[in-house]
Order: sequence, then C-alpha cells, then structure tokens
Amino acid sequence: MKLLRTIALDPSDTFVFEVPAEPGEWAVSGTFRFCDRDLAKLSGKERSAFRSGFLGVQSWGWSTLVQIVPATEDDRTALVELLAMQLVDRFGAPDIATARAAAEDEVAFARSLCTHPISSLIAVHRSASDGEVRESFRRLRLREGQRHGKAFSFMEVEDDVEPDNDLNLADISQEPRRS
Repeated sequence: MKLLRTIALDPSDTFVFEVPAEPGEWAVSGTFRFCDRDLAKLSGKERSAFRSGFLGVQSWGWSTLVQIVPATEDDRTALVELLAMQLVDRFGAPDIATARAAAEDEVAFARSLCTHPISSLIAVHRSASDGEVRESFRRLRLREGQRHGKAFSFMEVEDDVEPDNDLNLADISQEPRRS
C-alpha cells in the first residue's frame, strides 16, 4: 500500500502558507477545508493553500508537494483515526463516527493518487469556476541520476491536464490582475 507524506525541498512553504505542514507527516488533498468558503474572496496565503496545498493531517498545515511512500494497513488506520479526530476538533464534525466516514473517504482519495512509483512527488493545482472546484495532480520526476534535495532539481511533468503549462511558483499566491 502507498500513501502520501508531506515533503519540504526548500523553505518556501513557510512563506507561501499561513501554516506550513511539517515535513514527513501524512497528507490528504484537503480540499474539504474550503467547502464553506467563498472561493472568489480568498486572497494571499489562504488562496495559495487553496490553489496548491496538500493538507498535513497532524499540523493541519499545508505543503506544496507530497511524496508517495510505502505504508501499512496500520498506517492507514492510524491516519484515518487522526484525520477523524481533527475533523471533530478543528472542523466541527458532529461526532467521531461521522468524522471517521469522511476521513475514510479522504484517505481513499489520497491512496488513489499513489499510482506512481514510491518516492514520486505530486503537486496539485486547484481552481474554482461556477461553484465547482477542479483539481489537477501532477507527478514531478527527477532528471535521471538526480535525487530529491533541491526544490528545482526535477523537470519533467507527467499527467498534466491543465492547459496552462507555464506555472510560475513565485506568482502562485499573487492576486490576478484586473483589467
């Protein structure tokens, strides 16, 4: 079995997000954190979290990248329980049984993103249009012979279905220009 863990290749998440995830914690997509928000009014670091963040389940913080890692059934069960507790404590779920069902769904979705080899890095891009959220996930591959170490040592992108291939990380938290 494979799951997602947050990874920090450089300190950029500490600048991009209000609360950055701790490197190495279990992660889920986290889109549910925005279900009660007016997405058109998000700005700054909150907008960055919506557009490009994975949720670190322990810290309740955000990570730009996650890594596919091996996991056991015990890891999956512990992740579901931790997320369920967080949904009750931080998100206002009515009870642990309801939260556990939602956590199972979130973890199952995270597992569905783990179709690539162990150690693959995954990035997300979210957008909202007409009240719907669209998510696109990209696998970032290292150049042959390179290892994770610097944030920009990977170059190839697979599974990119977004029409805009000119992603500028420096502009990700910028507000759109109004004409």
